[in-house]
Amino acid sequence: MWPWEHAIVGYLAYSLFCHAYYRESPGGLEAFAVVFASVLPDIIDKPLAWEYGVFETGYALGHSIFFAIPLAIVVGFLARSWGRTRTGVAFGLGYLLHLPADVVDGYVRGGELEWGIVLWPVAPVETPPTHTHEGFLAEFTRLFAGYFDQLLAGDLSTYLWLQVGIAVLTALLWVYDGVPVVRECLLWAKRVLSSVGAAIRGLTNSQRR
Repeated sequence: MWPWEHAIVGYLAYSLFCHAYYRESPGGLEAFAVVFASVLPDIIDKPLAWEYGVFETGYALGHSIFFAIPLAIVVGFLARSWGRTRTGVAFGLGYLLHLPADVVDGYVRGGELEWGIVLWPVAPVETPPTHTHEGFLAEFTRLFAGYFDQLLAGDLSTYLWLQVGIAVLTALLWVYDGVPVVRECLLWAKRVLSSVGAAIRGLTNSQRR
């Protein structure tokens, strides 16, 4: 799956969980945590494989359950100790959903369940590398261009149309949730501007005196 597809799935899952369990929308920090965590395996593995050649494929340490599960537990404990339990849950959910999502996506696209994606280094991916060793940015640009060309041509499979539908649904849900992250950024900017305005008014009043 593409990183933004993981972000969409992660946010959708966590938002639905919040509405079902907490009976409220996600907060900004939680929304950021789930989106960041949902793309973190790719942030770890893809540059190390495509740019630096540390791994043979873009499915290695970051996608491994032997790394993901301990990481989710550690982050969860830290978040709880800092009074941010929900943020820890959001991180764990976003990260751990990434792994089965890649397995399912590979099955839908290629017809095979490649469990090696999530079992590095015990059972690494058996398929040959698809990257070209041209660097992370070049490889990502090449793959994105192919994906974007499909969208422009309208040459989408049923699976891709389903992904588009999920993206639209998630965008509407995000708006319903009050656009978390953007909402907090706007509130922060408003407080900063208010503080600056108050400081300017105070300075002006002092000069008049």
